[in-house]
Amino acid sequence: MKKWILMLSLLMVFVTGCGNQAANSPADNSSSQNQPEAQTESQEQEAVTLKVATLIPPMTEILELVQPLLKEEGVNLELVVLSDNIQPNDALANKEVDVNFFQHVPYMEQYNENKNASLVAVQPIYHAVYGAYSKRYKSMEELPEGAVIAIANDPSNIGRSLDMLDKAGIIKLKEGVGINATQADIIENEKNYKFEEVDLLMLARMLDDADLVLMTPAYASPLGLTPKKDALLTETAESDFAITLVAREDNRDSEAVQKLAKAMSGPEVKQFLQENYDEIAIPAFE
Repeated sequence: MKKWILMLSLLMVFVTGCGNQAANSPADNSSSQNQPEAQTESQEQEAVTLKVATLIPPMTEILELVQPLLKEEGVNLELVVLSDNIQPNDALANKEVDVNFFQHVPYMEQYNENKNASLVAVQPIYHAVYGAYSKRYKSMEELPEGAVIAIANDPSNIGRSLDMLDKAGIIKLKEGVGINATQADIIENEKNYKFEEVDLLMLARMLDDADLVLMTPAYASPLGLTPKKDALLTETAESDFAITLVAREDNRDSEAVQKLAKAMSGPEVKQFLQENYDEIAIPAFE
């Protein structure tokens, strides 16, 4: 009897040992080895996608520059390049994108007023030097009586254009209207200049038809024109018109948007502007 009890005890020890070995088997170790891979997949799933609507260089180039920086921060930046200056704000207001980067604050404020929207400025990025260009004349003094001057047709850029001409003494505006001016606010126009208001994207084409065209470097640069070298007249004050990263009130403080704002106002972007767009774009951040 004692012999059978002893044999049974040995059998139980053996079975228990096999069970412990199974628990520590290579299959279990394989599961343990796969754990980091599972964690990596989980981290990738946690990455945030941020859609940004934009238009043309250098806006698109700045966004492409910060894409890898954002990826390191867990943000996948997706560029949505649109074809006109209305779509980016509509897309943002309708939550089709998370932010946009193409406009200055007065333009954004005019959109908010017209569409009852709640877009907000997040971070100014660069000042685009506004200039007056002509294919026919070499100086403002050469412009003849009744010359046609093409300007953008949205209220903020109408005001910007007329204010620039007022400060240069080309026309005179009502006292205090500043960048809110319209053609109705012109009180002196000695040479009877005619102002033609066109869509922003049509300004460059107007160089063939108008005597003078007022536009930002974004539209002058593709024609090989720079404000320092080619403009007959340039803007003297840029502070109200920095090209700015814009979001909505409901997401302006989100972590992803703030990471984008930080990257776009970082040393990499500042160096890029200084090395590639020194004549036409001045960083709007320290």
